[in-house]
Amino acid sequence: MKNLALIFAVLFVITSCKNESKINLEDTQVESKKAEFSIVIHGGAGYINRESMSPEKEAEYTQKLEEAIKVGYNILKNGGTSLDAVEKTINVLEDSPLFNSGRGAVFTHEGRNEHDASIMDGKTLNAGASSGTQTVKNPINLARVVMDNSPHVMLSGRGAETFAEEQGLEIVNPSYFSTESKLKSLERVKNSEKDKVSVFYDPEIKNSKFGTVGCAALDKHGNLAAGTSTGGMTNKRWGRIGDSPIIGAGTYANNNTCAVSSTGWGEYFIRGLVAYDISALMDYKGLSLNEAAKEVIQNKLPKIGDGKGNGGIIAIDKNGNMVMEFNTPGMFRATMNDAGELYIGMYND
Repeated sequence: MKNLALIFAVLFVITSCKNESKINLEDTQVESKKAEFSIVIHGGAGYINRESMSPEKEAEYTQKLEEAIKVGYNILKNGGTSLDAVEKTINVLEDSPLFNSGRGAVFTHEGRNEHDASIMDGKTLNAGASSGTQTVKNPINLARVVMDNSPHVMLSGRGAETFAEEQGLEIVNPSYFSTESKLKSLERVKNSEKDKVSVFYDPEIKNSKFGTVGCAALDKHGNLAAGTSTGGMTNKRWGRIGDSPIIGAGTYANNNTCAVSSTGWGEYFIRGLVAYDISALMDYKGLSLNEAAKEVIQNKLPKIGDGKGNGGIIAIDKNGNMVMEFNTPGMFRATMNDAGELYIGMYND
């Protein structure tokens, strides 16, 4: 019995040493993967495929995604904050008619362009958002000043525009946001209500519920931030608000876990609290960012609304690891890390 006890004791010590070595090794591996800074962006998820994309249009998207992410990358490289990188990167996308945000926002049923946006600071958990604005040139800037200069989290409509004017933000005539391509999309979606069959064949109609821009970043100070900006859903009515300005659904950032920006059919992202859910899975269940994003986007979200939970997210964790997870045929996206390596993608391949 004494010999048996001695054997068990030796085995226990050996096993303990192995476990300790394994833990230390894992800690080293995690530490070695930590990036000094990194940034990831999206320009909307949806029915994006090569068959419906001309080489010229693909080049336009590639150029604009690269231009946008390099703005944020340079801010981070020079020691700037993740909040500034997120805001200025989204500005580039908002100013482009290619995306459903700012200049290229889609039209409501009444023929207006209405914007929603949000931003969140992972260090303080402070956040700002706006919805239903029609005259603020860059809605993400309004979300930022709501966060920084007001006691509130979200402002809407005319009140939000008044605050924007008081804060000295650039105000434009609503006609600034009108683009011919988005107006044609509205007409096609309206016509599709009379001809249900066309919905299944027209990419513009299939994409009417999608389209948003967003950014998530980690800076040299170890702080995360995320922001999202959109024109919402083509043909939306009654002052509809999607997930983009909803903290926890369209945007979330927490230095302890990750920063997330969402894009997709907003009603289902709101119901699933998608951005926060990814952070919560990391926080409470110890999942990696990649594991949490896959669980939410590929498993949980599609089950909401009988398979209508379509879209994607971009996210970055506290170590600078980035994911771009989506369950649609495509998502405009790009990443840059502290080594200056650039990736740009559009399709689900």
